[in-house]
Amino acid sequence: MLDELPKFEAVPSDGVGPQHKGTIHISPTLDYMEWAWEESERGLPSSSPILEITIPSAVDSTIAPSGKHVMGMFVQYAPYSPRNGRWDDSSKNAFADRCLEILAEYAPNVRKSVIQRQVLTPVDIESEFALTGGNIFQGAMHLNQLLFMRPLPGWAKYRTPIRDLYLCGAYTHPGGGVMGACGHNAAIQVLHDLRRRIFN
Repeated sequence: MLDELPKFEAVPSDGVGPQHKGTIHISPTLDYMEWAWEESERGLPSSSPILEITIPSAVDSTIAPSGKHVMGMFVQYAPYSPRNGRWDDSSKNAFADRCLEILAEYAPNVRKSVIQRQVLTPVDIESEFALTGGNIFQGAMHLNQLLFMRPLPGWAKYRTPIRDLYLCGAYTHPGGGVMGACGHNAAIQVLHDLRRRIFN
């Protein structure tokens, strides 16, 4: 929860502006992104993580108290098993502080505006939402797991070998990056199969 909106130096405004209504990405260069990933591969929370930020209260003011804002950060990369063994409150808060520090390079007021926060590591996401490894995409988004190979060859049409059991999560095409598309596509497939059953 924020006391005030981030005030981006590149796009100054006193209130809600277009810069607050979309998804804000902080990943200035390809080298930056590569380094973020490399550190995580070595078991370290990235010292320069990629930040994907949304401020839903900039679009719907009813989800926060008057004058306050809700901000979410999807952060890459944080290892499931840090090199030191496990996430604890100290390491979680240190990583969250670093993320805010990076955002403050673009919106200096943001660190002082945070009045409440929740920090979820991959372990927390796995525990809370039953997503293996804390992976919100429910599996790698590599070339060998996209399109007709997602979640695996033969299951790409949302059907399973079990009659009337369909898949519709982020592990199906087009993946977790397109909100609602997996469920929509699965529903279309269910309707198609029902129609075929009724009219054939």
